[in-house]
Amino acid sequence: MLDSYTTIKKRFNKGCVDYRLLEDGDRILVAVSGGKDSLLLARLLAERSRIFRPSIRVEAAHVVMDNIPYETDAEYLERFCGDAGLPLHILHSRFDQSTDLRKTRCFLCAWHRRKALFTFAVERGFNKVALGHHQDDILTTWLMNIVYEGSAKPAMPPRLRLEHYPLDLIRPLCLVSECDIVAAAHDLGFVRQKVPCPYEEASRRSDVNAMFRQLENLNPEARYSMWKAMNGVRTYLKNY
Repeated sequence: MLDSYTTIKKRFNKGCVDYRLLEDGDRILVAVSGGKDSLLLARLLAERSRIFRPSIRVEAAHVVMDNIPYETDAEYLERFCGDAGLPLHILHSRFDQSTDLRKTRCFLCAWHRRKALFTFAVERGFNKVALGHHQDDILTTWLMNIVYEGSAKPAMPPRLRLEHYPLDLIRPLCLVSECDIVAAAHDLGFVRQKVPCPYEEASRRSDVNAMFRQLENLNPEARYSMWKAMNGVRTYLKNY
């Protein structure tokens, strides 16, 4: 097995155990965007579903936003999920930005994607939805909240019970670094989506990502210190 994938698999398993993400009888819908993170997560969960305990069932869903000018390779996604033994559901959604000019296109797109995904999951009897956010995503989102919102509350916990849906949101890649995912995606020959979303860089996130990289340049152990600090805040808020 490839070194990068072996490393990721160990951290994936540790994250699932540490945060109790997988339980016997789970029906999990994994969101597959076509990007490296979600493809890797789909592969890992598909492999995990073939282990006897805990017994889980996994299916995949891809949400198409009909009013956003980007294109994913649907045939590739179907072939990828088919090879992994995952049923793939193609969902469609759209939004009208003129109804809420205070929100960015990125926010509205993400909100409607989630709504389509969660609604489908509930209708089909899933109890968990898995997203491909990795450790870098979680930490940079936490930094964004601190810098722009004045809040240190972690916004992307590894496991979250949704308020308006009878679902748990899980992030099994929570202990996996993006650089390892990049290496594994290259080694495994993942295919990128045909046309990237034209709005994905038009946000604060790219600036905060750059800041996160600078922190790692200052201290190679910065991500682990930040993870410890973030979990300390989560524990404090939980017990407060």
